[in-house]
Amino acid sequence: MTYDPGIVVDGSGPAVVLVPGMDGTGRLFYRQTPLLAKSFRVATYALRDDAASMDALVTDLASVIDAVSPAGRAIVVGESFGGALSLSLALARPERIDALVILNSFPYFAPQFRLRLAIAGLSVLPWGTMPLVRRLTASRLHSAHTHRDEVARFMELTKASTKRGYIGRLRLLQEYDVRARLHELRCPTLFLAAEQDHLVPSVEQARYMASRVPGASLRVLHGHGHICLIAPEVDLASLVAAWRS
Repeated sequence: MTYDPGIVVDGSGPAVVLVPGMDGTGRLFYRQTPLLAKSFRVATYALRDDAASMDALVTDLASVIDAVSPAGRAIVVGESFGGALSLSLALARPERIDALVILNSFPYFAPQFRLRLAIAGLSVLPWGTMPLVRRLTASRLHSAHTHRDEVARFMELTKASTKRGYIGRLRLLQEYDVRARLHELRCPTLFLAAEQDHLVPSVEQARYMASRVPGASLRVLHGHGHICLIAPEVDLASLVAAWRS
């Protein structure tokens, strides 16, 4: 089956590409896109489910940048797994990056046994039960003040995620480790970390990365969980504008 990234572009101005997390769908940026589109030309897209390496996803991301930016450069915003992918692009093809925003992500996923357990568990889990799993874990993953309607919309949008894609991305994280290369990054970089992230130790990881990336900035999102971009108080456009001003 041919991969279709489903690129959606909105707004005008400097190019911004939003890189999705583990669920692989750019549709989860639905609250942020209209806010960013007031000042930027914003692109969302879907990750391929059959990527055999992070390099393949880096190539796809570079193609999305080409689609949204005539100059072949963009501000790249990566969430969670998308942050790992964005960091990989910035290291492999730095000429493609105008600026980098990394949200609730990491340079290496630890402990690795959690990945092995997740892969093993998802391999035997009937995929039709995944919506139930999401509902049961919602209180630990979403920001406390996210309205139940937004959580319901999140549940609906993630139904398109596939078991193959989810497990494939977990396997890619088993090979992912950019800790020793963070000092090579030279683009303006902002690390955003949710204070109440129970999936990833985001604040700890962001501080680690910010201390090693030259000139990097760090902003802690107080009171927020891992899935914070659908929370009413989080406005990527304002965060980026304040950082770049």
